[in-house]
Amino acid sequence: MKQSEIINLSTAELQAKLSELKKSYADLRIAHAISPIQNPLQIRSMRRAVARLATELSKRELQ
Repeated sequence: MKQSEIINLSTAELQAKLSELKKSYADLRIAHAISPIQNPLQIRSMRRAVARLATELSKRELQ
């Protein structure tokens, strides 16, 4: 997800998307631990997407 897309989402949508991505990230890590996934760079990109969403949420809470 691009930063410009994240900024356009509402706070409720951000929270929903964050919980969805966290679950997907956990599932991906478990799948990779059991047997190596085809593209391990997916883990990094998903972790960074979670961080982007969390950062935007905390930034909105501070305002």
